[in-house]
Amino acid sequence: MQLFEQISEAVSYISQRVQFAPKFGLVLGTGLGSLVKEIEIVASFPYSALPHFPVSTVKSHEGKLVLGYLAGQAVVAMAGRFHYYEGYTMAQVTFPIRVLKRLGISTLLISNAAGSTNASIEAGDLVFIRDHINLQPENPLRGENDERIGPRFPDMLDTYHRDWNAKALAFAATHAIRAHEGIYVGLQGPNLETPAEYRFLNLIGGDVVGMSTVPEVLVAKHEGLSVFVASVVSNKCYPTQEIKPTTIEDVIQVVEDASPKLQLIVNYLLNKDNGDDTTAKS
Repeated sequence: MQLFEQISEAVSYISQRVQFAPKFGLVLGTGLGSLVKEIEIVASFPYSALPHFPVSTVKSHEGKLVLGYLAGQAVVAMAGRFHYYEGYTMAQVTFPIRVLKRLGISTLLISNAAGSTNASIEAGDLVFIRDHINLQPENPLRGENDERIGPRFPDMLDTYHRDWNAKALAFAATHAIRAHEGIYVGLQGPNLETPAEYRFLNLIGGDVVGMSTVPEVLVAKHEGLSVFVASVVSNKCYPTQEIKPTTIEDVIQVVEDASPKLQLIVNYLLNKDNGDDTTAKS
């Protein structure tokens, strides 16, 4: 079965069970699944029930698709994402983004936990992504291109929703939330980076580093979606003398402590009176 047919089958499965047209899609990363509790749920599907969906194997990723209302807006949320390091192909990792597009979304909000490679960005800070550097070994757009899905050579110039970044930064400033705009570097994982690698990432202009997001952004751009990405800084990785041993439990705890700040900002952006302009990107 071709990718287009797989997408259609997954969309048909959902549409036959719930009549709902979301405008916004959310990808909830490590430690950020609690945002689902804010959603007025209309329907929920475990990934294992959805045709062609992988199953999340990462701790703290609940593994379900939730449709409902958040801040008065119709949304569909991925409570848990997929990663290349789990052993899935990039096409599998990004498959849900294509399904979300055909459910009706025009804007995708992505969250993640990331390490800071910028000396001025501390654990617990928020970083709104303005650009990325892709150091992952595979591209989800590799292979035969289906023009029914997107163009062969998508341009990445205006990928990130800079207008929403500006709104989020202004809102954070008025609420005493430490926030920045920065560049995300995507690596394969699952190991954390070495001190030498952290120095390299700082040298090439990276502000935060993580093991997700970039494939989802590439596919979102391929699909013509507007994209807003927020990183919650889980640990500080630069300067290297400030690096401390880090466990997944440490990451989850820091991100969970900081997630109410991100939830506040997401609610603000989605609010019809404040953040409903989904067309302005820069």
